[in-house]
Amino acid sequence: MKRQFRNVGFVIIGLILVASGLALVKLLSNPQGLLLALPYVCIGLGCGVFGQGIGAVISQKVIKNHPDIEKQIEIDQKDERNITIARRAKAKAYDIMIPVFGALLLTFALMGVDLIIVLLSVSAYLFIVFYGIYYRFKYDREM
Repeated sequence: MKRQFRNVGFVIIGLILVASGLALVKLLSNPQGLLLALPYVCIGLGCGVFGQGIGAVISQKVIKNHPDIEKQIEIDQKDERNITIARRAKAKAYDIMIPVFGALLLTFALMGVDLIIVLLSVSAYLFIVFYGIYYRFKYDREM
């Protein structure tokens, strides 16, 4: 029951974010600086939160009426084979993300994109790389 209230809360928060983003787009006649992007960030976040919440609510409604499906989903989520497949897929995605992200950063730099955008992107890239290195060493010590 607690989970259902949380998901309904996500739906409501998502709708509020979308509505506030649309209101900001309509009401701001000459946005400057942060207000130029804020409405669209609100709309994007609102759509994501709303979609997540409504998907969970619908899923709970369907599962509530079909306990056999609920049991099968629980088995699938705890199955070691499925967990291994998901982890390998994440590892492959990370492996391809590093050169693609690096090429994108190089493209940004060559295109003459604003320095702040390039620096933020480089910071995110380095954070991901160092995060991967940290866990590589951590798991290497544990295993």
